Amino acid sequence: MKKIVTFGELMLRLAAPDYLRISQANYFEAVYGGGEANVAASLANFGLHPKFITRLPDNELGDAALMYLRKHGLDTSDIIRGGSRLGLYFLETGAVSRGSKVIYDREHSALATIQRGMIDWEKVFQGVDWFHWTGITPAISESAAMVCLEAIQAASQLGITVSTDLNYRKKLWKYGKAPKDVMPALIEGCDVILGNEESIEKYFGITPYGQLADELDFVDPQAYISLALQLKDRFPKAKKVVFTIRRTVNASHNTLSGILCDDGLLYQAPTYQITHIIDRVGGGDAFMGGLIYGLLMYDKDYQRALNFAVAASCLKHTIRGDFNLVNVQEVENLMEGEVVGRVSR
Repeated sequence: MKKIVTFGELMLRLAAPDYLRISQANYFEAVYGGGEANVAASLANFGLHPKFITRLPDNELGDAALMYLRKHGLDTSDIIRGGSRLGLYFLETGAVSRGSKVIYDREHSALATIQRGMIDWEKVFQGVDWFHWTGITPAISESAAMVCLEAIQAASQLGITVSTDLNYRKKLWKYGKAPKDVMPALIEGCDVILGNEESIEKYFGITPYGQLADELDFVDPQAYISLALQLKDRFPKAKKVVFTIRRTVNASHNTLSGILCDDGLLYQAPTYQITHIIDRVGGGDAFMGGLIYGLLMYDKDYQRALNFAVAASCLKHTIRGDFNLVNVQEVENLMEGEVVGRVSR
């Protein structure tokens, strides 16, 4: 069984129910979530046993967060406790022409105040095959960025595959460092990079040679290859560069596909029409969880791994909450054309 570790912040998610605006809500639905925990939850639902690393406050909220993670099959044995508070985010779910909104409340959280040396990475990485982090963590605080770098360097020295989802969040970079000054040092240690054209330009100033898609949404593979080659030139350790391709028709209707570039070869997934979206949050994390599973389990069948990632993300849009609560069979059924949602009897 492959061993996977993810590292980042777990937050309490407070969502206005149904499609109410925050100003209309008399109560909020509470669950836990966060990019790297969401990836680990996907992998747990796919039958693996991922370990999630974070820092939680030593109080009842931290206890409840641990219980939530354990309920969903995550290994929490190396989570550390400390700090004064749990990070929060508030969600207002949009519909049709009104987009969703997220308000973060995570300054001075337990993870934001983490320091180098608090986590014994040598112990954490014993027998581990894969380490995943996202661009959200280094955006939280300078100390969180330094701990993330500490983890990446430790994993690289041990020969562990390192992946990242670039995940640019403009609302988080507030501590005086620009993303372009922080991210390159972290990306240098990565073997697998997931992103989109916006995050790549924001972090590295890299743009495609040509137009990614035309007015009819015809995707130009060569433009994506140009992005991948530029990233690989700058970060030679990267073996695979993967892109999510999302078009927002409106808040309730998106299209989703993906491209994987590996040693000059390009793989493109089918495009799904995702209508009547229940919950958009966590869709990218579901893609990443599916990608890691596919790369580990499909024995270099990169087309199938990519198709699995896109199908997993597609299904996440039907599930409320941050975690993608689907299993391998459900994802593979969608990959094989079961798109009508028949009743299983």
